[in-house]
Amino acid sequence: MNKIPWGPIRSSLTANFSFGSIKEIVGYADIDMSQLSHLEQKSQGGASKSQLLSAIDAQIGNMDKNRLGIVASIVCEEMLRRKPDLINELERILSRVGWKFSGTNLLPVEIFDVSELTEIPENAHEDIQKAASRLRDGDLSGSLSASCGALDAVTGSIYQEFGLGDPNKASFQERIKKSINAIGARENLQNELRDIGWNDSDINPLSSNLDGSLNQAAFIMQKLRSNMGDVHGTKPVVSALVYDSIKWSLLLLRILITR
Repeated sequence: MNKIPWGPIRSSLTANFSFGSIKEIVGYADIDMSQLSHLEQKSQGGASKSQLLSAIDAQIGNMDKNRLGIVASIVCEEMLRRKPDLINELERILSRVGWKFSGTNLLPVEIFDVSELTEIPENAHEDIQKAASRLRDGDLSGSLSASCGALDAVTGSIYQEFGLGDPNKASFQERIKKSINAIGARENLQNELRDIGWNDSDINPLSSNLDGSLNQAAFIMQKLRSNMGDVHGTKPVVSALVYDSIKWSLLLLRILITR
């Protein structure tokens, strides 16, 4: 995963904030202010914004991607706190290099496109955004736990709505399967396909194979959660599988929004 692009954020700082404001904004992030202490604006012979930002650049260049992600997010949050109208400008310049905002969190589109939130249940939004943020920041086990937590929240609501019993007594895979059945997701899909002219000879095998695929995805996430999901980060994790877990979560959540 590429580093968060500092360049567009830097350009926006230069264009929209004064010397003093820039220094104040980066002071909230993980920037060593002692290295900037000699840079002051004066009526004559003082430092320029360019010199200040160059000194900040030197620190940014030595950060790993996780630390940079935190710094960039805090800087963007402080920029928007002072000038909320900058959101459209920041979205524009960052989207061109593959990054978007989710709230004030900066996320790579390759992990999660915030437009997908409209396609999943609302009570899953917070955990899915948390999963993407944690993956961006290198907290792989935390990301996996959050993506599973999104499904816990949605299946818990369905269990309550349809009187399916105590969801905490069911396995992760069972919760998802019972929830999909309760909301009639399979029947809804079959009816939609009939409406567009499909025959039952085509609908039935597709529906059956989709059921199997969703059940397998739930099983995979159950096993990953058991063997890799750890909020304390003490279990070994395979990053590619954690990335895939967010995609599988989104797939299952899209099915679970169907009514």
